[in-house]
Amino acid sequence: MTPQSLEAAGGGASASADAIDIPALIDSQPVSAFQKWILLLVGCAVVMDGFDVQAMGFVAPAIVQAWGIEKGALGPVFGAGLFGMLVGSLVLSICADRIGRRPVLLGATVFFALCMLATAFAHTLDQLLALRFITGIGLGGIMANASALASEYSPQRRRVTLMMWVSCGFTGGAVLGGLISAVLIPWGGWQAVFIFGGVVPLAIAALMARHMPESMQFLVLRGRRLDRVEQWLGRIAPGVRAGPDTRYVVHEAKQDGAPVVELFRAGRGPATLLLWGINFMNLLNLFFLANWLPTIAAESGYSGRTAVLVGTLLQVGGVIGTVAMGPLIDRVGFYRVLVPVFAVAVAAIAVIGQPALPLALLLAVVMVSGFCVVGAQPALIALASSVYPTTVRATGMGWSLGIGRAGSIVGPVLAGWLIGLHWTNSALFIAAAVPALLSCAMVLCMGRLKFTGATAAPSHPGDEQ
Repeated sequence: MTPQSLEAAGGGASASADAIDIPALIDSQPVSAFQKWILLLVGCAVVMDGFDVQAMGFVAPAIVQAWGIEKGALGPVFGAGLFGMLVGSLVLSICADRIGRRPVLLGATVFFALCMLATAFAHTLDQLLALRFITGIGLGGIMANASALASEYSPQRRRVTLMMWVSCGFTGGAVLGGLISAVLIPWGGWQAVFIFGGVVPLAIAALMARHMPESMQFLVLRGRRLDRVEQWLGRIAPGVRAGPDTRYVVHEAKQDGAPVVELFRAGRGPATLLLWGINFMNLLNLFFLANWLPTIAAESGYSGRTAVLVGTLLQVGGVIGTVAMGPLIDRVGFYRVLVPVFAVAVAAIAVIGQPALPLALLLAVVMVSGFCVVGAQPALIALASSVYPTTVRATGMGWSLGIGRAGSIVGPVLAGWLIGLHWTNSALFIAAAVPALLSCAMVLCMGRLKFTGATAAPSHPGDEQ
């Protein structure tokens, strides 16, 4: 499709075309109400993803009291949920590149919603552990597919911003979960949290089943349902008229090989390994900080309220970082933003454990750490989206997250082991700064790579250092 015809489409004039360049058409248009609705739907799924991932943390004290068990007995239950998410990320992302983003995202949402409802009827630790594992499998299919769909319906000029705002729903869901749990547990017990966490995603799934489209790029590459592509394009650019002879262009070749193998072809191998390493290190850091900051603050002599505030400010900093980084990355590129962000994280995390740190300074460096570590995670999801073409995008994003979630399991366990060895807080947080330093180095290396095969490869001047 020519720029002239795209311009005419943007002005609302009726324009027909023998060939329509789908990415160029999306890039040439303002973000339509249809696209905003898609982003809202997948964003709601991500919010409930965040709510349900954190649900065990909210109900754990109530379960301990109701069942008369030790707190440590729930450790394997927490780990089972995270391991299930790892499995789900690896497996369901491959399915999405085979059968489509829509059926996998919809199916995963219904699956984890039903598992949450079933969890409300668990009566033993073994039942709880099994249910959290299989719930985690469904949850593992949400983020990568939601982000892939958001990417493929967003114009290039605002893609990172919109993707990061969608990903921010995960943190928002965790915050919402705390507020909802505080109301529901006194009213209906810990079971009420799981019932809420099951019913709401089912309602979201019903809306997605009715209103959420498939990726147009995916359908064109697979040669499926081109009549629906015509319909959805009309909602993005009403002035463009496609006909039965219209050829749709996405500037990619169909790939029939194993999706995971494709992550290492066309020069993408080094970028893939670096993405895995960065996600592993950043999620190791994120979960170490999120799990242990309040406990360490309490053991350092701060009140329980202050310890909770310390943990909360980490997430608040993450939300601010996500909102702020998106537009900045869209303007100057991933690497000019992420390299200094991780460099700042190294210093901020190392300062947290310093003795006799004034409370105001502690709160400030925790918030900065959240800005850099928690806020950077959605940027890494968007970065993975930019590396891989449509045919393997969900797999690339899902495997990056899956490998990263191994870090989310290792981080809290490693921290607990070091605490058991009686490391001082100063030594502990200096050690915690090392993953941020490694993330910084790997992002810097990635910025120097030359690879092909991505339809939206980083192209800002700042991305080539």
